[in-house]
Amino acid sequence: MSAEQLEELIPFLHEQNPQVRQIALANLVGHTPKDAPHRQIFFAGLSTSGLKQQGDSQVIRGLKLLCRDHLATAHDALRALVNLSDSSLMLGPLSEPSFLNFLVSYILNPQATLADLASMLLSNLTASTSICSMLLNMTVSILPDPKSPTLYFPVQSQCGTCPAPVPYPAGEPRTLDALPLLLDTFVQGAAAEETEDKEKRLRKGTLHFLSSVFANLSTTPAGRMFFLKPRPVDATKSEGDLEYPLTKLLVFTEHKDTIRRGGVASTIKNCAFHVQAHRALLSPESERVAVQPSTAEAPGMDILPYVLLPLAGPEEFDLEDQELLPPALQFLPATKTREPDTVLRLIHVETLLLLCTTRWGRDYMRSNGVYEIVRALHENEQVDKISEHVERLVNFLKRDEGSDTQDDAPSRMVEVVEDEGEDEDSKIEEI
Repeated sequence: MSAEQLEELIPFLHEQNPQVRQIALANLVGHTPKDAPHRQIFFAGLSTSGLKQQGDSQVIRGLKLLCRDHLATAHDALRALVNLSDSSLMLGPLSEPSFLNFLVSYILNPQATLADLASMLLSNLTASTSICSMLLNMTVSILPDPKSPTLYFPVQSQCGTCPAPVPYPAGEPRTLDALPLLLDTFVQGAAAEETEDKEKRLRKGTLHFLSSVFANLSTTPAGRMFFLKPRPVDATKSEGDLEYPLTKLLVFTEHKDTIRRGGVASTIKNCAFHVQAHRALLSPESERVAVQPSTAEAPGMDILPYVLLPLAGPEEFDLEDQELLPPALQFLPATKTREPDTVLRLIHVETLLLLCTTRWGRDYMRSNGVYEIVRALHENEQVDKISEHVERLVNFLKRDEGSDTQDDAPSRMVEVVEDEGEDEDSKIEEI
């Protein structure tokens, strides 16, 4: 079909007849990928800032509305927006507060059939710092629903693929922060995946792409502080035991899905750029620690086992070295394999490098077997860039500490970690 013929289909996205809408969209969605020759029809009337010109963008408005339609139509609408959201021209239309709120509320609903596609779209959108800021400040409206596995119903999630519960929940809606709920939703998605009977799963989606959302958020200072500021364990309550939100992600560094463990690894690394959080990041759960300038204390995050485990292989250590290792890394089975993804192995090594920023951090890692694990990694590593970063890490861990390094200035140490040498490839950057 020509561009002109495709444009003639756009008005039919707003037709009252659902079959007409579905057929029109089915013919358009194949032209949304990046290499599609007629893709430009979807950007007509949009400026480089994402603002609408010449009235509304009829096709984008239609696609956003169709995300709420019945299954086949909503699937194609979300798929089209996922494809198109790699363009900055889409940031304006897709950052509309009501649409973002629907997208997040939909992901939160355990009955949302297309939650994985919605998570992909949110992942693409949070590549924009402005949308990250909107998400960090977003609240959603919920109603108590004792019949729901989450015990609440996100009011704005109602649509063709996510009908309201019957009977409709009684009571007054409550407004809650969206991000803590998304974090719990992400955890529940992994648990649901383990249930073989799909009808008995807590959630319809696995939500692996939410890990990319968290990684994108953690590239911003405000995003990092969300993960590094104590909050109630129960996201639906304003009081109760506190924990650092990052702790809910740690267990997924060895998850079978590459997207999930990659997003989590990136989030941990990005949080490690906040030097004031290093003591809380490394301290065991038995210690309560605050991240300055906050005075709120919560159990330590104990991230070291979760960062080291993907780097560990089946090697056996002398008993003296074995005793230095965190319990989770002692006596690993002969079947233990290292993280197979080159990028993710590098991310974990870079996280350890960032944690070398302070003398306290270096001493803690020396006494907890980091050198022993990375020495074995170096002996088996085939990728030069990773080997080079391991060598830098070993230099920090094995160097002599004197009065000049007793109280390292964080800014100076970060500069060493991020910009050592003249090679651009040696820099550690937020991802």
